[in-house]
Amino acid sequence: MIKEKISTQKAPAAIGPYSQGIKIGDIIYTSGQLPIDMNTGELVTDDIKKATKASLDNVKAILEQAGSSMDKVVKTTVFLKDMEDFADMNEVYANYFSQEAPARSCVQVAKLPKDAPIEIEVIALVK
Repeated sequence: MIKEKISTQKAPAAIGPYSQGIKIGDIIYTSGQLPIDMNTGELVTDDIKKATKASLDNVKAILEQAGSSMDKVVKTTVFLKDMEDFADMNEVYANYFSQEAPARSCVQVAKLPKDAPIEIEVIALVK
């Protein structure tokens, strides 16, 4: 199978030696997406609901570039700076998965790049 790099200007550019996403066959793996608001280019840190939306909007843009969508996500991993934000994150997260929710892991981490409050990565199908 051929490994295909996924890249879109509708999500933050990679800030290191990684790709926004990789497609292998009918599976897409996204890199973790920080809550960067693509309208302003700013990291969203003041509100976990807004931050969750920004991270998921970036994931969505990468999936769409690869020919997929949020309803084809099979697994997510959510990294939270503070597990106290879980309920608010979950409220926004639920709006992105209209059908069967994907499998998910959610963990609190000591620190994220740019001191972000959240980072989200997904695995999705193309077909």
